[in-house]
Amino acid sequence: MRLDGKTALITGAASGIGKEIAMVYAQAGAKIAIADLNQAGADAAAAEIKAKGGEAIGVAMDVSDEKAVENGVDLAAKTFGTLDIAISNAGIQIVKPVHEFPFAEWKKMLAIHLDGSFLITKASMKHMYKDKRGGTIIYMGSVHSHEASKLKAPYVTAKHGLLGLSRVVAKEGAEYNVRSHVICPGFVRTPLVDKQIPEQAKELGITEEQVIKNVMLKETVDGVFTTTEDVAQLALFLASFPSAALTGQSFIVSHGWSMK
Repeated sequence: MRLDGKTALITGAASGIGKEIAMVYAQAGAKIAIADLNQAGADAAAAEIKAKGGEAIGVAMDVSDEKAVENGVDLAAKTFGTLDIAISNAGIQIVKPVHEFPFAEWKKMLAIHLDGSFLITKASMKHMYKDKRGGTIIYMGSVHSHEASKLKAPYVTAKHGLLGLSRVVAKEGAEYNVRSHVICPGFVRTPLVDKQIPEQAKELGITEEQVIKNVMLKETVDGVFTTTEDVAQLALFLASFPSAALTGQSFIVSHGWSMK
């Protein structure tokens, strides 16, 4: 699975899943644009890739800001001459029951997860549609693209929405050789998940150990967290797949948490 000569832009790639995908893609020969709200983190991740002989740039990007997304995507394409892969990965988490969820926080969640994915898609299509050169757009969904959990109404809503967006992109993009997919990980032990553990313990009135065992990993077949490497290897497979035999699909990576 090689990506030689390809350029990939990955949002939320200064840490966690996004950074792991960036590193795996770079090892596979891709040129990488690390897009993140944290400019210093994006530059540091890009420096890691360059230190290993790869090509990468850091791009400051607020995915909920249309102009910032357009400028960042255009910069990546201009720097490397093309844009072949776009991964909408940036995300945050806020946990509260529906009846206590502030509307402003609901809107913030949807703006980052769903509006951000739309904006990345639209900006990337401009380059992928040109001369029907094509490309692959990958959305970072979740098992919550297919399931529901307490305390996560806007997150579940947004992740369900990515399925619809990806399927429309698969239909519309086909004539331009653009494919789309949704990767749906189970719980991955990233800073985002670590932050949720004490929050959920407080909301549910249980211990942090019980959150891990009885909430996050209860439905897995082996009681094991999904890893960033698991997700990155799937992202590599999807970006390197040679045809539209796979498009508009969702792929669950969850140690059996969800089997749809």
